[in-house]
Amino acid sequence: MNRREFLQVLAVASAGGLVLESNESMAQAAANKFYDLPRFGNVHFLHFTDCHAQLKPIYFREPDVNLGFGDQFGKTPHLVGEHLLKAHNIKPGTREAHAFTYLNFEAAAKSYGKVGGFAHLATLVKKMKASRPGALLLDGGDTWQGSGTALWTNGQDMVDACLALGVDIMTPHWEMTLGEERVKEIVEKDFKGKVSFLAQNIKTNDFGDQVFDPYVIREMNGVKVAVIGQAFPYTPIANPRYMVANWTFGIQDDHMQKMVNEVRAKGAKVVVVLSHNGMDVDIKMASRVTGIDAILGGHTHDGVPNPVKVKNAGGVTLVTNAGSNGKFLGVLDFKVSGNKITDFRYKLMPVFSDLLPADATMNQLINKIRAPYESKLGEKLAITEGLLYRRGNFNGSFDQLILDGLMAVKNAEIAFSPGFRWGTSLLPGDAITMEHVMDQTAITYPWTTVTNMSGEMIKTVLEDIADNLFNPDPYYQQGGDMVRVGGLQYAINPMGQAGKRITEMRLNGKPIEANKNYKVAGWAPVAEEAKQAGGEPIWDVVSRYLRDIKTVKAKSLNMPKIEGAKGNPGFAA
Repeated sequence: MNRREFLQVLAVASAGGLVLESNESMAQAAANKFYDLPRFGNVHFLHFTDCHAQLKPIYFREPDVNLGFGDQFGKTPHLVGEHLLKAHNIKPGTREAHAFTYLNFEAAAKSYGKVGGFAHLATLVKKMKASRPGALLLDGGDTWQGSGTALWTNGQDMVDACLALGVDIMTPHWEMTLGEERVKEIVEKDFKGKVSFLAQNIKTNDFGDQVFDPYVIREMNGVKVAVIGQAFPYTPIANPRYMVANWTFGIQDDHMQKMVNEVRAKGAKVVVVLSHNGMDVDIKMASRVTGIDAILGGHTHDGVPNPVKVKNAGGVTLVTNAGSNGKFLGVLDFKVSGNKITDFRYKLMPVFSDLLPADATMNQLINKIRAPYESKLGEKLAITEGLLYRRGNFNGSFDQLILDGLMAVKNAEIAFSPGFRWGTSLLPGDAITMEHVMDQTAITYPWTTVTNMSGEMIKTVLEDIADNLFNPDPYYQQGGDMVRVGGLQYAINPMGQAGKRITEMRLNGKPIEANKNYKVAGWAPVAEEAKQAGGEPIWDVVSRYLRDIKTVKAKSLNMPKIEGAKGNPGFAA
């Protein structure tokens, strides 16, 4: 380590309550111990997901609202704060507690530093691979989208970074928003012979042919292992249909079972699904499809310390979810003997950039990628006085900032912002740069809209999105979190019937009238007509607003009144 890296380790160790030794080697040993994970078994998978194009270390606050109801009540992943720590036997006030929860976020972030960053992730991947011969590195998707450089390079920055990281297998979601042709170009050129791009559930509209390979079989330490890809099933609903006009998606349980049976017949002793379903959908799939040993999941950004064991007619399937933003690396080890799995170990490892020296080769690549854009990314737009973050079922402070900007710049009474889960966090006193704005808004359909909507239509929109989030059947949960709302106040009963969850809609204290029109601003329209109409990109609106106000004051979130959430372990009161 160089002097700067050692001082970082020293500071983090001190903040974490470790006794400081005068001997530098002792401080280094304390840092190394955190990532000491002995090899187990003979089949190994490394897994990251939903990094959303974050090449550099960041801050990321975990949610304080992740509600589960009915069969999902009180179960992983619908646990936050102390409830999550207790369920997974994590000691409060530790580095792990900071990684997996929102608790004391500001103070802990200052103590433990930033997370993620591909140069630091690369160091951890190399460390794990060194002790695990033949280990496969799996990318769960949402990789080519989520930053300014990913948008401006059409995903090429992340393609190059993933090749340098040594990704072996990938499945997609947001990748599809680059369009069919661009995805095929990357798969057929950049990834050819290097990365297996898998999706058993993407087929052609006309004849139902597989667009991508459904699975790959590899031999690892004398054991045949199969990985089956499961792309996000609702891509044409959650994102613009016209971007994947010739392809169909869907969950396709029956075809998944067929693929499992097929790889088993070909001699696979270990079968893993690399999934972008979301954790609740993965848990239901694991209960219905037999023969899967583990589902390595993504989409819902749940940092889940331990696998959920799901029983089905054929045995037990492990279901995991590996968080987001490059913040975690999942390590799954199987012991296979006598042609069957006899034991396993799983560890979801937080990537603390202060504890993992940057890999020199990856760091050099990242600097090269960013060089043409550094001045643009580094433009300081404003200062934040409060914590800015996105994650949560209903709102986040950065979402609130976007809503305020939309209403101010577009002179709207109400604003809607999508319930995206991706986006980094900023600490009080941080400068908000153009890079941070792009981290929240960098999509290929960024147009803002201004519409006159009736009160009845506003309620219909809220009801439809609420059903996507809180439908008791996970297979009908088709989007992200609840749409973020500015100006409008409302109450929601997540356990209510479809079409009857939203009540008490008010604007400036007055009830919303069903037949009255209201001026509503929004962004990220999925209709092709919106693309043709154009509209100012959302990052231009937000950056203009920030340059004007210069300081973002800390303020209370515009949260709905949530009925039936008292005592819910997925809700921090």
